[in-house]
Amino acid sequence: MKLGKVEFCHFLQILALFLCLSGMNQAEITRSRSKPYFQSGRTRTKRSWVWNQFFVLEEYMGTDPLYVGKLHSDVDKGDGSIKYILSGEGASSIFIIDENTGDIHATKRLDREEQAYYTLRAQALDRLTNKPVEPESEFVIKIQDINDNEPKFLDGPYTAGVPEMSPVGTSVVQVTATDADDPTYGNSARVVYSILQGQPYFSVEPKTGVIKTALPNMDREAKDQYLLVIQAKDMVGQNGGLSGTTSVTVTLTDVNDNPPRFPRRSYQYNVPESLPVASVVARIKAADADIGPNAEMEYKIVDGDGLGVFKVSVDKDTQEGIITIQKELDFEAKTSYTLRIEAANMHVDPRFLSLGPFSDMTTVKIIVEDVDEPPVFTSRLYSMVVSEAAKVGTIIGTVAAHDPDASNSPVRYSIDRNTDLERYFNIDANSGVITTAKSLDRETNAVHNITVLAMESQNPAQIGRGYVAITILDINDNAPEFAMEYETTVCENAQPGQVIQKISAIDKDDPPNGHQFYFSLTAEAANNHNFTLQDNKDNTATVLTKRNGFRRQEQSVFYLPIFIVDSGSPSLSSTNTLTIRVCDCDADGIAQTCNAEAYILPAGLSTGALIAILACVLTLLVLVLLIVTMRRRKKEPLIFDEERDIRENIVRYDDEGGGEEDTEAFDMAALRNLNIMRDTKTRRDVTPEIQFLSRPTFKSIPDNVIFREFIWERLKEADVDPCAPPYDSLQTYAFEGNGSVAESLSSLDSISSNSDQNYDYLSDWGPRFKRLADMYGTGPECLYS
Repeated sequence: MKLGKVEFCHFLQILALFLCLSGMNQAEITRSRSKPYFQSGRTRTKRSWVWNQFFVLEEYMGTDPLYVGKLHSDVDKGDGSIKYILSGEGASSIFIIDENTGDIHATKRLDREEQAYYTLRAQALDRLTNKPVEPESEFVIKIQDINDNEPKFLDGPYTAGVPEMSPVGTSVVQVTATDADDPTYGNSARVVYSILQGQPYFSVEPKTGVIKTALPNMDREAKDQYLLVIQAKDMVGQNGGLSGTTSVTVTLTDVNDNPPRFPRRSYQYNVPESLPVASVVARIKAADADIGPNAEMEYKIVDGDGLGVFKVSVDKDTQEGIITIQKELDFEAKTSYTLRIEAANMHVDPRFLSLGPFSDMTTVKIIVEDVDEPPVFTSRLYSMVVSEAAKVGTIIGTVAAHDPDASNSPVRYSIDRNTDLERYFNIDANSGVITTAKSLDRETNAVHNITVLAMESQNPAQIGRGYVAITILDINDNAPEFAMEYETTVCENAQPGQVIQKISAIDKDDPPNGHQFYFSLTAEAANNHNFTLQDNKDNTATVLTKRNGFRRQEQSVFYLPIFIVDSGSPSLSSTNTLTIRVCDCDADGIAQTCNAEAYILPAGLSTGALIAILACVLTLLVLVLLIVTMRRRKKEPLIFDEERDIRENIVRYDDEGGGEEDTEAFDMAALRNLNIMRDTKTRRDVTPEIQFLSRPTFKSIPDNVIFREFIWERLKEADVDPCAPPYDSLQTYAFEGNGSVAESLSSLDSISSNSDQNYDYLSDWGPRFKRLADMYGTGPECLYS
């Protein structure tokens, strides 16, 4: 009888369950040969247990503990005297044992992928003595796998590339899926691959996972990227198996399968004839569908009448052909050029030569446009010479320029004065003749570089430039002179014929055959008895002594005139004076001192006189220093002078007086009588420079003098009075002076006078006049005493 797929699956499940039960039955304790176990106090017996592995299914989802197996000992008679215990991995936490029957159960859900097996130890104990009746034995509980894990692509998603136009079956990339189930048990970990998306372009090997191309001639220019979905399924791909997927992005890489092509068969460009050399005329580009190195091209001119006038190069960034000018264009000479330009790939793939030649041709026509050009000189640089002796108006040379255009306009000339600031030259505006405008000096400037401007008469904006170099020819117009300033000395002990100086000459002129100088003494110096001159015939001369016995006291300086003549035509000469000093020299003839003032000293001031003058000057300086020091130590007065403005030094003390009740602030009696003397008191906040020992007596003097002296006396007393207000406070003195014919009108003096007037009625006027009544009444109380 044939079984269907469903019946076959049920059959496999029943077979697996039967195998598990048979494995657990083999775990029953059986008799076998083993090492004997000795127990003290008893006869020797052979007792042992043989263990096989226990198997238990993972992922058990039942509510009751899962039965694993049973432990049993031959000693166990079933009377409950034997107790079974379990130890090891997972004992008590995952696996429990019935200590009476030896049944083992799993209390938790097990996962083989977390732990594949557990190692435990079992022992049978006497329940009364708690001693082992059998040796401890070790056994293993293996977790039996079920298909509970789907395949996974650990390296996904994938990216890969394959050259375009690849043949069918070209390998692209290999994908790999892993399954956490047990590969040694069943088909739970046996994976097969299939493609869900990406057909018909690609395929995948079911067993290896290698992705390959499935279509030929896939063109990157048509489509350059594909997205594939690959599935991995366990249970050898059968129904009920678990699966996982991943994505693979496949990019077609470029190959050189497209030749370059010009969009047009011909091009035309217009350029002005004034365009400078190396300027860009045009840019052309051949289209190439490839990218990168496969699209790199080179351009070249293969034919045409502009081979030497134009050139073409490639722009590495844009792959354009750049046409540039190599020579100047001239509309009057040629009005157009025709070029045949080829574009070709630099990297050709021989596999695709059948697609056609990887190059293309096009025609470029260049039209030259006429422009109004500036005048052009017949030469780029003119060289001219003129003598420095030339007179003003001397013709030096001629320049010429013409208008290159067809109109051939007349040209006018001028000199760019920025190149001839001193205006040494002129030019004729019509003929171009250059003449001298000033006297020339070769020694000042040997070469003049000037710029000549040529302008069109009809269009002055068109200006051409020509360059002229004028060399000045030399004449003998400078006399020779000493080459340097000589410092010549002669020793007092010099001998006759001794060389004291060697001289040479220079000349600013530049004769063609070089300089030749002749040296001699002037006529008035030729017969002197001190020195002589010897011409060395090599443009140098030697000065020698004619005698000995030079003395500084007699003459310290000699002046020797020397006559120098050059070899020019006509020759020029000059007289140069050589200064010779007489010096005191050592044994080697080296000058020590040439000062003659030491011999003049006795005729002037003596040394003693100089010392006396110096002592006087020092004394005056000491006196000045003492005076300055004393002035600095002197303190300024505490009270301001009349010239000082006290308003600039206002100090606020916020000190308010006691009013009418305050009778202690000032001594009013002193204001009434000037003759009252006060003891001199020392002020604590200042150190007075002058102590006032006595009060001066007042004399009969005018009132203004009395007022002034009275105020100054009060100020001086306030300066030294420690009880006085601060020195910058305002003090008021009720003093009207003496000697008035009408006598004093003040009521302040009434208390000390023998006035017959009675002021007792003031006490009847009320409390407002009580103070006046107390002051002027006849009562016993008095404010001032």
